[in-house]
Amino acid sequence: MPRILLVEDDAGIVSGLTDFLRSEGFEVENAPGQREALSLVEANRFDLLLLDVSLRDGNGFAVCSAVKGKYDIPVIFLTASGDEGSVVAGLDIGADDYISKPFRPRELASRIRSVLRRSGGARNIIQLDDLTVDTDKGTLTKNGEDIALSALEYRILLVFISNRGRLLSRTRLLEEIWDVGGDFVNDNTLTVYIKRLREKIEDDPQDPKIIKTVRGLGYRLD
Repeated sequence: MPRILLVEDDAGIVSGLTDFLRSEGFEVENAPGQREALSLVEANRFDLLLLDVSLRDGNGFAVCSAVKGKYDIPVIFLTASGDEGSVVAGLDIGADDYISKPFRPRELASRIRSVLRRSGGARNIIQLDDLTVDTDKGTLTKNGEDIALSALEYRILLVFISNRGRLLSRTRLLEEIWDVGGDFVNDNTLTVYIKRLREKIEDDPQDPKIIKTVRGLGYRLD
């Protein structure tokens, strides 16, 4: 699963964007400023940096320069400044892409995947027992056999994968998938879709081993 460091000090953007990217199959960590970002890069391996130009301490250009001077990590700038000067400055110091706020989250996710493919950093194969999920191609196989999922079933699976080991309430799941394909999903439909997903991926849907029910609380993928 590609690992992203989001360097942004706007709490509203961080919360919404982090949840969205996790639902798209990315692992996301956050840093609000320059010092914390550089410390995290020094101590961890990231596949890509999402970097705001304006930070509470320093700026994104300084972070990009420091990172590119030591590591081969792709960088995408997020900024409210869409003027040519800012774009050129970011690209000249090594940024791989540049997207202006406000942006469409799905466009950003697409650009992230494109940059990761170019850099060779897309770790897009996820193994779950005898299941193989290719998040780049959007495919699922079980013991080598293709499994056809609807867009909503696939999105639900990605939400579980990005929160592996965590308890997910039904409310949280509904928040993550409400806008898929413009379909309205309520509590009853969620039950139906999880049942369908289990029928496709579980050896015994009546005794699920992949997506487990935590009675009275929600679900968990171990």
